[in-house]
Amino acid sequence: MWPLHAAGFTTAFGAHGVAAVLGGDTDDVVGSLLMLGALLALYDGAEVLLKPLFGSLADRIGARPVMIGGLIGFAAASAASAAYVVADSPGWLWAARLGQGAAASAFSPSASALVARLNPAAKHGRAFGSYGFYKSIGYTLGPLLGGALMWLGGLRLLFGVMAAPAALVAVWALLAVPAAPPLPRRRQTVLDLARRLADPVFLRPTAALAAASAALSVGVGFLPVSGAAAGYGTIATGAAVSVLALTAAVVQPKAGRALDEGRLTTGRGLTTGLLVSAAGLGCAAVPGLPGILLAAVLIGAGTGLITPLGFAALATATPKERIGQTMGSAELGRELGDAGGPLLVAGVATAAGLGTGYAVLAAVIAAGPLIALARAGRGRTAPGAAGTPTGDGPAA
Repeated sequence: MWPLHAAGFTTAFGAHGVAAVLGGDTDDVVGSLLMLGALLALYDGAEVLLKPLFGSLADRIGARPVMIGGLIGFAAASAASAAYVVADSPGWLWAARLGQGAAASAFSPSASALVARLNPAAKHGRAFGSYGFYKSIGYTLGPLLGGALMWLGGLRLLFGVMAAPAALVAVWALLAVPAAPPLPRRRQTVLDLARRLADPVFLRPTAALAAASAALSVGVGFLPVSGAAAGYGTIATGAAVSVLALTAAVVQPKAGRALDEGRLTTGRGLTTGLLVSAAGLGCAAVPGLPGILLAAVLIGAGTGLITPLGFAALATATPKERIGQTMGSAELGRELGDAGGPLLVAGVATAAGLGTGYAVLAAVIAAGPLIALARAGRGRTAPGAAGTPTGDGPAA
């Protein structure tokens, strides 16, 4: 499992090491919000298009070679980004982020598929909690190291440092990860796939993962903007964002263990995580450092609760021979949130201010679970509802 943990760390560090410093390095915050949102969304936009394809490829040829190829591609894209500084052209920065996103599209769903394949169903909560823990360490160190490297040598040094762990993890995975060869599969039509992806068993955890990713991406990308507007530098704002990731790192293994031990159900856990994440975005609208820190803690707690529960639910409900396809499709939902969250906040902020952007996304995330809770409450109080089992509670 250790190379898989390292792969999760690499993708998180790559995504957030750059994202967390872009906003704090902005000279004209208000005028650049839409550009910042687009640049943050570019990495995730590549993943939106490619993750389902690489997930299906992992089922066809095996998850291990797809993961290793993605790590090699990530290292190459990071190393090539030096051209951004040499040519002094923003186009190279956009190309580097696009290349990193395309490479992450290969190794992220493949690593998730291997976590599911190499662990029994009874331990999926712990397995995904541990995987998420190390991924969150990447989120934690990404803003901190990103701010420090940006201060020492700018984006050229930052991208160069990102190339090293990706290359090392690729070699480690080649030597240590079991082959996990593809399993025999029944023929699947497009209609079969559509039915499976339209099933609430898939849709509910995927929607929750997408909402959590939207909150996480906005927190990493825009809390530094709020910090810069309040007069804090890139290292200070990077440290504040790291509180978000550190909280998620602490919560994820605990949530996964509680799920496996029966102390937490998927429906209640996802609902709680969504409401906590929405509350964190509401706190982000409060000016000053207290609002930023409280937002970071709540967003981290909410996403840390949702992530292992969502992936464990998907892994348990999916045939092993289709696990790559399911993880790739679920990652598509996550990336839509990852890309859509910053774009929504940026668009609203450009017209009405960043605080309003935070509030709008908070309302979108909270709407689903609040409606579900209201419906469940009406069902319990309706005539003849007494004694009717309520099951798992409202899912996201």
